[in-house]
Amino acid sequence: MAQQHLEPTDPVSRHVGPVTGDALAGYLRAQATEFLRALRLHRESGGTTAAGAGPGAEDPVDAARALRRSLRRVSASLHTFRPLLDPDWSESLRPELAWLSGTLGMEHAYESRLERLLLALHRLSGAVFPAQHIAGTAPDPQHSGSPTHPAAPDRGNLTVGAAKAGALLDRQLTLARTRAHSTALQALGSSRFHAVADCIAVLASEVPLVQSAPATNLRPLATAAEERLADAVTALPLVTAGHPYNAEALIHGLSPDPAPHPQDTPWHQVRLLLRLHRYAREVLQGTGAPVDVRLLDAGRALDRHRDASEAAAAAAQAARTPRIAPATAYALGVLHADQRHEVEAARFAFQQSWQKHPVST
Repeated sequence: MAQQHLEPTDPVSRHVGPVTGDALAGYLRAQATEFLRALRLHRESGGTTAAGAGPGAEDPVDAARALRRSLRRVSASLHTFRPLLDPDWSESLRPELAWLSGTLGMEHAYESRLERLLLALHRLSGAVFPAQHIAGTAPDPQHSGSPTHPAAPDRGNLTVGAAKAGALLDRQLTLARTRAHSTALQALGSSRFHAVADCIAVLASEVPLVQSAPATNLRPLATAAEERLADAVTALPLVTAGHPYNAEALIHGLSPDPAPHPQDTPWHQVRLLLRLHRYAREVLQGTGAPVDVRLLDAGRALDRHRDASEAAAAAAQAARTPRIAPATAYALGVLHADQRHEVEAARFAFQQSWQKHPVST
């Protein structure tokens, strides 16, 4: 199988006309304003759950998601267009934005990972777990993989250990989620967070651009971000990823080495570069620009790849628990293999999306 060069999508250089630093300043002000709005809604929610919130109350999960969304866009813009921004200010703020976004996202990540793994166990074995909120329903393809997957051929043997495997995953990931929740609460009350919030509040009214920014065209910097993405996609291990049964990655996941498989790293990097490219297009084209369907589908495929990779790692980590029953270890091994197959499916979906002609809606 020859590796194909995948062309970048809708190059920003095809659009004529300069876009100057004033557009960047407006974009950053808008994202900073969105952060402050989401922060207010998050505080008003008082940490209640969506089920316990009153009519018309803002879901704190949605508020936290809006916080992270604005943080990602500000951080990406500081990275892509850093020559136009005050270097000391931008270089000091970027690590803080990454810290805050990562801290706020960990609780939801553990919750989604547990749901994905329990749904996959249910699909593979037929076992039902108390932690499943939608027990007895069809699995969500974004969490547990394709619903068209056939049932496990030896479901009887798998069911024996699936219940204990699900309970083990529930304990481990619920504990991790509880710790992530406490960490997020501590972060939101820390002086470090208040310093970041103060910087973003200032950004909502004043963007520290360099003197030449108002006359500088943003397109060359956005094009450079697009080219980095295209180079990273070209360097992906497409030949290895194209195999229907990637035994190398599967065996590595069940080895004593807890480190992620090196195959996954370049795909995670492409996901980050795709996000930088998307946000650079937002700066150039504004919020009312048509959505590139190919970019959207490719991003979703890479999100599924990340989720399946992390879920497989969680299953492998649970399988390394000392003194678990052989049936439990077997169920976790089957679950790990299932999620690694989802990794391969997501890689294939990304390639299919990326090779399509750009379509805007």
